[in-house]
Amino acid sequence: MATIDLSRAHTLPLDEAKKKAEDIARSMEAKFAIQWRWEGANITFDTPSGAAKGVKGKLAVSDKQVRIEIDLPFLLRAIKGTIEDRVKEKLDQLA
Repeated sequence: MATIDLSRAHTLPLDEAKKKAEDIARSMEAKFAIQWRWEGANITFDTPSGAAKGVKGKLAVSDKQVRIEIDLPFLLRAIKGTIEDRVKEKLDQLA
């Protein structure tokens, strides 16, 4: 079960929504050292080291919606609200 599970509707063409999702993944890679990859229409990610060590999840992109599921390690659950707020901001960039 994901610690954070958020979704947003969008009106973008699927290719554009996927490009924006990838842009977000690239920015998170630079900031938090996440490792990500495309698996079909989903970006899966994990963080093997650094401040966000142990975070893993999936960003699913469809023709009408993006959904992100994030599993936070125990130590980061204390700041879940802060993390969730930042994720919401990123999702709003896709919509």
